Amino acid sequence: MAKIFVEAYGCSASFADSEMISGLIVNGGHTLVDSSSESDLNIVVTCSVKDATANKMIHRIKSLKKKPLVVAGCLPKTEKDTVERFTENASLLGPNSLGKTLQVIDSTLKGRKTVALEDSDLSKVGLPKVRLNPAVGIVEIASGCLSECTFCQTKLSKGDLTSYRIGDIVRQVETEISEGCKEVWLTSTDNGCYGFDIGTDLPALVDAVSEIPHDFRIRVGMMNPMYMPRIKERLIESFDNDKVYKFLHIPVQSGSDKVLHDMKRGHTSGTYREIVKKAKARFPEFTISTDIIVGFPSETSEDFAETVKLLEETRPDVVNLSRYSARPGTEAAEWEQIDVAEVKRRSKAVFDMINKITLENNQRWIGWEGAVLFNEKTDEGIKGRNFAYKPVFVRDDVEIGQTHAIEIIGASTSSLTGKIVS
Repeated sequence: MAKIFVEAYGCSASFADSEMISGLIVNGGHTLVDSSSESDLNIVVTCSVKDATANKMIHRIKSLKKKPLVVAGCLPKTEKDTVERFTENASLLGPNSLGKTLQVIDSTLKGRKTVALEDSDLSKVGLPKVRLNPAVGIVEIASGCLSECTFCQTKLSKGDLTSYRIGDIVRQVETEISEGCKEVWLTSTDNGCYGFDIGTDLPALVDAVSEIPHDFRIRVGMMNPMYMPRIKERLIESFDNDKVYKFLHIPVQSGSDKVLHDMKRGHTSGTYREIVKKAKARFPEFTISTDIIVGFPSETSEDFAETVKLLEETRPDVVNLSRYSARPGTEAAEWEQIDVAEVKRRSKAVFDMINKITLENNQRWIGWEGAVLFNEKTDEGIKGRNFAYKPVFVRDDVEIGQTHAIEIIGASTSSLTGKIVS
């Protein structure tokens, strides 16, 4: 039996995969260790969404390959040749191949490289797991998506949509809660199209999970705007339950309908505007998170101005800003690219505007009092979330999983500062 070190990068689904890989390792009789210096074998669960991320993955792979290594996650599925160029002896495990985890580990420990990138029929619901955070249960509700975005590698790694049954997901959530979780994340490649392949949808799932008779919170993960017109009315209604954080992550990517068409996003800027309007009309304090890509190959100065206008109008609370990077295997990678200096200029302009908007949004919370569930320890103190999923830091002595009444006394561009009032 071996000592194995596992680390993960990327989205919440990637971290959920690492938890399940760790669970399978422990069930298989191996031991998890906290650092690569203690291990007999290393596993890195990778992300390949951007150039910068992929470069970080390659750097990490090179540093871990001195010992038997398994490269898991999206990068080996989308860029197998790149991974093998830097570590020809490492075994490869795809994001939908977790059923082969122990087989890959055993052969790698014996000095035999194994490549397991084909999708297995193993559902990710119900697998054993070792949680990264004892207070948070990450539950994958589906794998893959229905989109064909011209800039994105995710479809190449995750494939078409495969939704898991509501009953199976509810049982998994019940397990998370019974094992001490106070917060559950419903995550997938794209929550917006959950269930379309099995005759159900996201509102029905959120309602079913909300009915579980325990005190816990639900974070509904990222959903692309293109599917929102089909579900938005009932989804907003499902958020009426106190267990559901008043939070939506809806990546618009651009304010230009022409660019959105070129991206094959399947929605318009108006789709995004309508969702934001409806959410904030129903819940005045509602957190909107979105993603923006600047410098897409077909983005003109006028298109960029449309993005700036959209952000000024909708004033999202969180913006994940990216400079476009051409990802191998995607359609837009073959197009003529915009000058790097111009992309940097646009990125800086949006970055400065985002900081102004998010600071003003957060300053409105100063003086608010209410319940905060604490779910993470960081260098800044212990962090919790209020009903709108706003990050709140306190310096008080608080344990993970506790809920306290907090008064907000300060704000930054990314978080709130509070103090316990009872």
